[in-house]
Amino acid sequence: MTIIHNDAEVVRELTATYAEIRRQPRMWHETAAALRARRDEVAAFLAPRLADPSLRIVLTGAGTSAFAGDVIAPALRTVLARRVDAVATTDIVASPGTVFAEDLPTLLISFARSGNSPESAAATELADRFLTDVSHVVITCDLSGDLARAHADTATSLVVGMPEETNDSGFAMTSSFTSMVLACLLLFEEERDGVVDALADEAERLFALDDRIGALLDRRIERVVYLGAGPLTGLARESALKLLELTAGTVVGLFDSPLGFRHGPKAVVDETTLVVVYRSADAYTARYDDDIVTELQGVAPGRVVRVGGAGEGSATDYPLPGVDGLPDAYRGLTAVVFAQLLALHASVKAGCTPDNPFPGGTVNRVVQGVTVYPHPGSEDSAR
Repeated sequence: MTIIHNDAEVVRELTATYAEIRRQPRMWHETAAALRARRDEVAAFLAPRLADPSLRIVLTGAGTSAFAGDVIAPALRTVLARRVDAVATTDIVASPGTVFAEDLPTLLISFARSGNSPESAAATELADRFLTDVSHVVITCDLSGDLARAHADTATSLVVGMPEETNDSGFAMTSSFTSMVLACLLLFEEERDGVVDALADEAERLFALDDRIGALLDRRIERVVYLGAGPLTGLARESALKLLELTAGTVVGLFDSPLGFRHGPKAVVDETTLVVVYRSADAYTARYDDDIVTELQGVAPGRVVRVGGAGEGSATDYPLPGVDGLPDAYRGLTAVVFAQLLALHASVKAGCTPDNPFPGGTVNRVVQGVTVYPHPGSEDSAR
């Protein structure tokens, strides 16, 4: 990597986080291969459940794992033509009665890097208590984690383990996030010919633009706004979190949709703001993406970046021509590489240690300090 910093110790500490970002193309290939090997098992588990037209699918996780659901839910609604909701485990645990107000047959898909966050197992337990008919898919990077062990060898659960190297040792989730998103998409769709090769190749092209991405921070940037529509709204949210995490909050990350941004949040734009717009592959949606780029370039020239699209545009365009024909949930796997690299540059520029940006332990890799309370009405709603 070409990051230069006066603190040699910080540069050495970069090793894990950058390596995890950089190995994502290989992890995608390994993830796809693992799913191909289990295709019959997966089909036998999912087919009878998907045969029920009243089935509700809920995608859940905490933090980055929740944002995986935000990316996937709009895509699966289109693929499956049924109800698919993304609800964070933190929302399920805090208010299970509002999430499971309808006692519908439910497939709860849980995303977890480690599966050791207190809310991970609690969310699945609450689903079991509140719902008459619930099945579980656990997508995790650690088969020895609490969540995977709780659902192992259970007839109503399918545990999908990611390649071992996706269990990121750095503070921020990178390869774990993109690999879990890909795995979930492949659970419900036949693998498209050449799709993983295309994703990997496009990610490599972004890696080659590392210096150019880092140069976006040559001027004073105090906040970065990520905008995206549909599945790319969830990607924008994850991108903002990466910046907050890796800079320990010294650079503020924000997110919105291109249309929603005009309704007040645009007030944040000033000379210290960088705006990144994820351009949709859908021609209709992309018109709104391009409109906000044009509008913001008029008030913040040089501080608006467009990621996506097939054609070469201005110097602040980062097209993704190799994956432009793919749905946005897939394209997001490469687009987020831009955000990961930008956050890493911002971290070093801020004097942080990316592998451990919170050495005082105020924020932790696996959340701490959470007390999960018994729900007073759960037993009344039990099966």
